[in-house]
Amino acid sequence: MTATTTVSLEAHLNERIADGRKVLLPYVTAGITDDWVDLVEAVIDAGADAVEIGIPFSDPAMDGTTIQEASVVALDRGMAPAQALDELRGREYGVPLIAMTYYNLVYRYGHERFAADAVEAGVRATILPDLPMEQAGDWATAAAEHGIENILLAAPVTNDDRLAQIVERTEGFVYVVSTMGTTGERSDVDDAASVLARRVKAAGDRPAIVGFGISGPETAVAASRESDGVIVASALMRKVLNGESVEQAASFVGEMRAALDAAYPAN
Repeated sequence: MTATTTVSLEAHLNERIADGRKVLLPYVTAGITDDWVDLVEAVIDAGADAVEIGIPFSDPAMDGTTIQEASVVALDRGMAPAQALDELRGREYGVPLIAMTYYNLVYRYGHERFAADAVEAGVRATILPDLPMEQAGDWATAAAEHGIENILLAAPVTNDDRLAQIVERTEGFVYVVSTMGTTGERSDVDDAASVLARRVKAAGDRPAIVGFGISGPETAVAASRESDGVIVASALMRKVLNGESVEQAASFVGEMRAALDAAYPAN
């Protein structure tokens, strides 16, 4: 495995996108199993362009039943934010890591301390879905001082004026919420995701990555038609919760990588 990347997430993704690649971002709940960091490495080897690390929170309001279950399992096993970052530290990752959690944890941890510890763990960006951009100033300032990008979300109901602000102020990429509601697997991806991805692309030059509802290779390919790629979370964590091994779960990511590459060949 190559050394931990120090390049920004956005630069890293833009390099992939410029080559004609659709990016694939798997999500792994910290502490879901004893070997969860091995899973992070395995999905990178399987073709992930970055990895979301879910730091479990007791009240994950935006997450569906699978990620809630994964969070409960991790919390019951004693996982805490400092431990999650500590277990990531010391390994080598060839792609950026993204910390996905809720602002209460970051606030209690301390902005400066969380940013410093996250960078040492290989984190290059954060997703804090409950932190509106109007209230993100203190965290965004601390994050920027440590080279961490703050990713913002856009939903199908986001109006044009607000979408323009999100595209201007986000870093890394725009998280395109495929449908209204919580995260979770779906058999197809709402047409609203394609419409929103087109709107994001028209509003600026940030990568547009679709999350919510990516259940496998077919939905990954469909969701990438208008976007720059996808995030797979619930479907992957369901496999882990069902007892699949690191190798089996990583194979699922490899199948999505192969499907995306076949449907959208690189330049």
